[in-house]
Amino acid sequence: MPALPPAEVDVTVDLARGLLAAQHPDLAERPLVVAAHGWDNVVLRLGDDLALRLPRRAAAAELVRHELEWLPRLAPRLPVPVPAPLRAGRPSDGSRGPAYPWAWSVVPWFDGRPAWAVPPAARSGLVASLARFVAALHRPAPADAPANPFRGVALGERDAAVRARLRGDDVPGAAALLALWARLVETPAWDGPAVWLHGDLHPANLVATGGDARPATLAAVVDFGDLTAGDPATDLATAWLTFDGPGRAVFRRRVTAACGTDDATWDRARAWAVALAAMLLRHSADEAPHLRAMGEHARDQVLAGT
Repeated sequence: MPALPPAEVDVTVDLARGLLAAQHPDLAERPLVVAAHGWDNVVLRLGDDLALRLPRRAAAAELVRHELEWLPRLAPRLPVPVPAPLRAGRPSDGSRGPAYPWAWSVVPWFDGRPAWAVPPAARSGLVASLARFVAALHRPAPADAPANPFRGVALGERDAAVRARLRGDDVPGAAALLALWARLVETPAWDGPAVWLHGDLHPANLVATGGDARPATLAAVVDFGDLTAGDPATDLATAWLTFDGPGRAVFRRRVTAACGTDDATWDRARAWAVALAAMLLRHSADEAPHLRAMGEHARDQVLAGT
């Protein structure tokens, strides 16, 4: 499988500590360790209760700016904890502290584990909280909300990319996914107002506690880098990415009761789940086998039915 995109800046503990010392010196002596290397960002745990989020490539820099600008405004109305930035880091030219080209953030640290590490049947405990989260988030967004050409848009705008991913032998089950996509892409488009979207609402961005001897609980929703506005179906694809059949049925009922979600929106959500499954299966790197496992789960769920 493809490797992670190459880092344009090597984000290390030394780099992060130097930025802290120059810009937030009261935090600079806290314990600091790398917690996660993503496609776009490096997350470092800072002491017991904070984390740093630093882009590793230019494509992610604007996404962190979106989080810095918008997440503090959205967080107070959300019923689930989110990593609203507590402090902002500035680009540095190297004259004071290490050189670093982009904005970065200090955010809360949430104890728990990603929902992908919880067995799907035990994720039923996430249903109620996640339904409340999307109901609270999916409110009309202002005209200057961040634009995102890949999320929240009409299905037809993603048609060529999805079909390209489902050609050939790289994606197991591609023929069945393509047939389902070809039907669902014809679903009537969203004709309501553009609502706020998380944009990347999958199990790697849900922090859970429990999930072994008892159902998991939702501790936080993280990584708002794809924050945008548009069709709520994009986020509702999590019904297939996160849950099994019984959990999805309850999630669907709860969201529909709270938002009046119609069948066409759920059909578009299933189409988005096909699109995201294809992306995860085609492009997951060897360094991130959990992403491929998420794609396999989503594939199996969308092919199993509504």
